[in-house]
Parts: sequence; C-alpha cells; structure tokens
Amino acid sequence: MTDPQLVLAERVQQALGTAFGPEHVSADPLIRPSQFADFQANVALSLAKRLRRAPREVAEAIASALGAGGPDDPFSKVEVSGPGFLNITLSDAWISTQAEQVLQDPRSGVGRSTPPQTVIVDYSAPNAAKEMHVGHLRTTIVGDSLVRLLEHLGDRVIRQNHLGDWGTPFGMLIEHLLDIGEANAIARLEAGEGNEYYQEARAKFDSDPAFKERSRRRVATLQAEDPETIRLWHLFMDATIRYFNKVYATLGVTLTDADIAGESTYNAMLAEVCHDLESSGLAVISEGALCVFPPGFTGTDDKPLPLIIRKSDGGYGYATTDLAAVRYRVRDLKADRILYVVGNEQALHFQMVFAAARQAGWLPDEVAAEHIRIGMMLGSDGRRFRTRSGESIKLTDLLEEAVERASAAIADRDYDEATRSEIAHVVGMGAVKYADLSLSHDSEYIFDFDRMLAFTGNTGPYMQYATARIRSIFRKGGIDPAEVTGPIILGEQAERDLALQLLGFGTVVEAAARAAEPHRVCAYLFETASAFTTFYEKCPVLKDGVDPATRASRLALCALTLRVLESGLNLLGVPVPDRM
Repeated sequence: MTDPQLVLAERVQQALGTAFGPEHVSADPLIRPSQFADFQANVALSLAKRLRRAPREVAEAIASALGAGGPDDPFSKVEVSGPGFLNITLSDAWISTQAEQVLQDPRSGVGRSTPPQTVIVDYSAPNAAKEMHVGHLRTTIVGDSLVRLLEHLGDRVIRQNHLGDWGTPFGMLIEHLLDIGEANAIARLEAGEGNEYYQEARAKFDSDPAFKERSRRRVATLQAEDPETIRLWHLFMDATIRYFNKVYATLGVTLTDADIAGESTYNAMLAEVCHDLESSGLAVISEGALCVFPPGFTGTDDKPLPLIIRKSDGGYGYATTDLAAVRYRVRDLKADRILYVVGNEQALHFQMVFAAARQAGWLPDEVAAEHIRIGMMLGSDGRRFRTRSGESIKLTDLLEEAVERASAAIADRDYDEATRSEIAHVVGMGAVKYADLSLSHDSEYIFDFDRMLAFTGNTGPYMQYATARIRSIFRKGGIDPAEVTGPIILGEQAERDLALQLLGFGTVVEAAARAAEPHRVCAYLFETASAFTTFYEKCPVLKDGVDPATRASRLALCALTLRVLESGLNLLGVPVPDRM
C-alpha cells in the first residue's frame, strides 16, 4: 500500500483502537489534504460527541497514540490545531522509499482491494439502419475507457456491442438493397452512406405502395428466418459492420466483431421471456399488450406505468430484448456487474427494466446493474450538436475535422510529412477523447474544437505534450527511462510534491473503475502533469552543475512520472505520441 491517505487512514484507525478501545477502530478517520500539512484527520470532531469528550481532547489522545514519528513511521510530525484537527506531515524518507518502490513496480502501484469480477460492459451500440453520428461518440469513448480500467484491475470484462440490427425497418432496407443491386448497396454501406441509404428507402416506403407492400412481406420473411432473406440481411449487416470497424479503428477503441451482441442475438429468447413473466403472474394483458408493472413507477396521471413486453400486434420491443439480455448475461455469462453505457434519456427505461428483472429473479441482489448515464453533446448554441441544416453530424466527418485542425496546430513543427500526419492523428483523436472523458459522463458538454485542441489547461494535447517533454529529456541524455532506478532524494519542495502526487495513482484507478467515472483519472493526471511542470521549472535534470546523485534522483522522478502519465492515458484510450 503506497497511497498516503490509505496508509494514514489505517494508522489513525489503529490509534483510535489504542486510545478508545477496539469498538472505535472502524470509524472513518476522515483523512483530507491540508493546506497546513500534508494531510488532516478530522475524526476527532465526529467522535467527540459519541465519547462525550471535547474534540481537542480527543484529538490529543489520538496524536499521543500515533506517537512522535519513529524511523519506521510514515509521518514525521502530528499536530493538533483548531477545535480538534490533526495535521499530519509525512516523512521525506517514507515518501522517497514509497516512490522508489512504485518505480520498481511495473504496474506503478495499481492493484485492487476486492476480488476480481465478471463485468459486462454494454457500449457504443449504433443502429445498423443508420449512420454513426456524434451521439455515438460519447457512449463509445466512455465505455471503452471503463473496459480498459476494469481489465487493468483484473476483472473478466465482456464487451457487448448491442447493435440495432433487427426490426421492421429492415424490410424496406433489404428491398432497397435489391432495387439498387447488392454490389452497389455494399459499396455505399461500407463507405458510410447509411443515412442516405435509409432516407432513400424511407422515401420509397412512404410514396410507393408496391414498395411498402414488398417491405412488409420482407419483414415477415425476416422474422420467419427465410434463408434468402437472412442471406440478404447478412450482406447488409456485414457491410455496415465493416464501416463501423473503420470508425472504431480511427478512434482506437477495443471493440471487435466478437463483441457484437445485437438485438437479433435475443430473438429466440423473446417468446420465452414473455411466457415466463406471464405464467409467473408478473406480466398481464393491458389494452391488448402484455405488460409488466414494476412497483413505484407511475405516469403523469398517477396510474401505474407499464413496461410493454409484447405489443398488441404481437411484436416485441426494446424492453423485451433488454430483459432477455439481462437474463442471458446473468444466467449464461455469469455476470457480477453489468454496466449500460447509454444516454441519459434512457434512464426511466433502464430503471423499469432492472426493477422488472429483479422482480422476476433474473437479476439477483448480488448482481449490480448500473446505467452509466451519458449526457448530451451540445453545439456552441447550447442545443443538440447538429449541422446548420439541423441534421446529425456524421461521426467520420467530425473525426476528420479533428485531425485537420490538429495538423494545423502543429504546422510550425519541423517534421516530415509522414511524421506530421501521424502526430496530427494522435493529437486529434486524443483531443476529442480526453475532452469527453475529463468531464463527468452524465453531464452535457459543449463541443468546442478550439478548447479541446488547446495546449494549455486540462486537455488532451496538454497531457500528450507533458509526456513528450519527459521523453525529450531522456532522448537528450541518451538514457532509457526503463533503466532508471534512483535512488530518489527529496531536496526541493517541488520534488517532494511530485513524489507525493505519484503515490496516489493506484487508488485513483481503482476508485474510477469502482465508481465508473473515468474523469477521476483525468483529474489526477492533470494534477500530476501540473506538478511535473513545476518540478521541471525549478529542478534542472541534465543541466551542468547538477551533482550525480541529484541527477539520478530527478531522472527517477521523470521516469516514474512518464510511466504514470502514459499508463493513465492508455487506460483512458488516449494515444500518446513520442514527440510533438
């Protein structure tokens, strides 16, 4: 354990037991960073009432039990201040020792305090009948970062790309494929013309009675799994998936074809879902539809709100598919935790699905189901991010513009064209992804290229530049950062501040994965990069006159900072260039 807050929390709890008895060992020590010391323990104020003693008296008893700070203690000084705060200053020797241990640890202090789990992460989920647009960007980026974090901590993570790949629109989409020819349709879908293709099919469906009738017949043959219709459906889907994969490759996300579990995956389970819910009495016929009424959900008229699992015409909807997916993921995939990375607007739907699944016994109490709510991306006008004509912006167009703008931002760098192109792609993708991940996933945010491509502030380019600057130190010195060992000596305040900051990486990664909040990692990395900037300005590394021991120590701090920054950015899915 290297995180100072966790170490101090354990020591203060031990002191509580010594001072007041074992029944108080489990009290929260309330360790917080302090402007008067390294950390502050506020437990005396909360414990005083229970003990019926003055807070300052309680604090003094805790300080006495902690001791004066021996050679093996993590702290060098403990002082009582104010009404009963404990100000704790860490020992420089302890910080140095811990930093050296983290430097020797290939995982930079990242472990876990709980047993590994099987975690399902449902994310991205574009609609195969339409183009991938900017609305899919956030679900894809956030989901992929959560997958990376959880896998790094040792969880068995199962990705699920719940494509919209079934339903009534596919009747007209397949008929349109036949009208324009298979080769032409495949080429257009692979090129990302899904919106135009859909609009053409829809226009014919609305204006041509014969086409509408053909489309309806095609839906029936699709649902009956007629071999020729299924062949045509596969042609359409395979071409669409190849296009999706181009987008995923551009973004650098980890989804593959093996992770696809679209709506069609659950077709064979839907009748059974309805039968089992009806036979158990949980589902009843209401106005011709089969519905579940989870308790606690009412409409504006205060009447119970139905979760429709079979429509009055006999068709199934999203709720049926999602209930089938929950049961499959728990029963067959053995999930301990299921994360649904889906837009905020689906909150009520998922609350009702989870409630119905728990009623049915398909989602036991020991299995967590969490809706990771994704806020809307807004334009500069504060409205949904769209083109000037009001249409959804194609995701590929947005990503291409990000690369073009990144290329312009580094136009003054002295690189050959191939290197500049490579850096521009990394900077562009990093800027888009980091801007999203640095904010709480449930918040709305304004998409602003100028802000996200800035080389100052909490941005992707700033973080990438910080790593590139450290790499340049090692290139200049002809040193491999992997071979640097220290020892670490803390002579300057900036050295101490940086070393102390680096000790918290493991705790932040675990907390971010547990809470499903990647922005915690971003905040930590920005603080780390800022601490390094101060260190870099105040503590020369390779400059003439720096003695060998100090040089070795500062190189060790540089190497550890580089590893932490690169590891953290990789866990977010943000690429890092060697130079910028």
